[in-house]
Amino acid sequence: MQTRMIERFARTPQGQEAERILRACVHCGFCTATCPTYQLLGDELDGPRGRIYLIKQLLEGEAVGARTRLHLDRCLTCRSCETTCPSGVRYGRLADIGRALLEDEVPRPRLDAFSRMILRRLLPFPGRVGPLLRIAQLVRPLLPASLRGRVPAVQSGTDRPRRQRTRRVLLLEGCVQSVATPRTNAAAARVLDRLDIELVEAPGAGCCGALSHHLSAEAEALGFMRRNIDAWWPHLESGAEAIVVTASGCAAVVKEYRQLLQDDAAYAAKAARVAALTRDIGEVLRAEDLPAAARARAAGRRVAFHNPCTLQHGQRLSGAVEAILERTGFRLTRVADPHLCCGSAGAYSILQPELSQRLLRNKLQALEADDPEVIATANVGCQLHLASRTQRPVRHWIELLDEVMAQPSPGP
Repeated sequence: MQTRMIERFARTPQGQEAERILRACVHCGFCTATCPTYQLLGDELDGPRGRIYLIKQLLEGEAVGARTRLHLDRCLTCRSCETTCPSGVRYGRLADIGRALLEDEVPRPRLDAFSRMILRRLLPFPGRVGPLLRIAQLVRPLLPASLRGRVPAVQSGTDRPRRQRTRRVLLLEGCVQSVATPRTNAAAARVLDRLDIELVEAPGAGCCGALSHHLSAEAEALGFMRRNIDAWWPHLESGAEAIVVTASGCAAVVKEYRQLLQDDAAYAAKAARVAALTRDIGEVLRAEDLPAAARARAAGRRVAFHNPCTLQHGQRLSGAVEAILERTGFRLTRVADPHLCCGSAGAYSILQPELSQRLLRNKLQALEADDPEVIATANVGCQLHLASRTQRPVRHWIELLDEVMAQPSPGP
């Protein structure tokens, strides 16, 4: 795709990066067929190719406004289009650049900007969102059914082993996950402990920066990233072999630290190393020998696995978790259109509720069609979103593995 970028964008690193991405696009339209919002709305501007043209218009100095923002805001950044694209167009990165530039060109209405600011000031901080969540959990039984499902129940089983092991890896605790689904990281710690791997916490680390990044608060996002690097660096220098992340959305962003901090002279090299050492929990476990005894406990249990967009499109790890679950003995049920987003997408379910709920209904219909005992996934946002509208249990897949590894196999 040819571009005629105006000078004030062409001189910036973001503009130059956007131009390289745009030039890779050959207008083929394959991406449109796999775009969830295009499937729902049938509007070319609500598909990747249309949004690419809108961003191109912005970069070339053409008139942009509320209509441009509407179509870019409706994008889930699920990156299904990237998996489909034969030219390797990095659409997700282009969308982030385009939305950030648009924020400067067309300021949001005050109420819209305020709601996004509240999300950024609340969700990345467990010390802020935790007390609010505990209040909601206390009154949960009194809430109408339509709201009750949106409040996660208090979780037990959050004890972790505290002993030194031969191998040592770092853990990203996460922000919302650490207070809403604390059982996930506890289960990961127990599973790794049984494999002689110690999971180490870095107290100074916090939010990965994803929320601020995708809401176009770039300086704020980079601040989160630098803080994490500073917290992890001493552990990496002293021999930690990897940074393990159990939320696929966070893992996808931490793996991009190299790119996002490449122009920061003080952090570029460290960010590159952090990104190279980051592993989704599935990447760690697919290389390990799991106890054979676990198969007897897992055999026959019907699991519908929802593969988060950040796992299959962001990290390109489609099939990794499914292989682990099947190797352990679980029976995976059939799920139609597994490439489609569930509608969670970070803050999308809050900011675009109507589209998000339509995607959720479609996803749950696909997941429940083959009557599974449990729905499993690999990202906290997907887990909470799916659980809000179904009576079936929705679990992080590492919890299922923890359960069968903890139990002795039944006797003859």
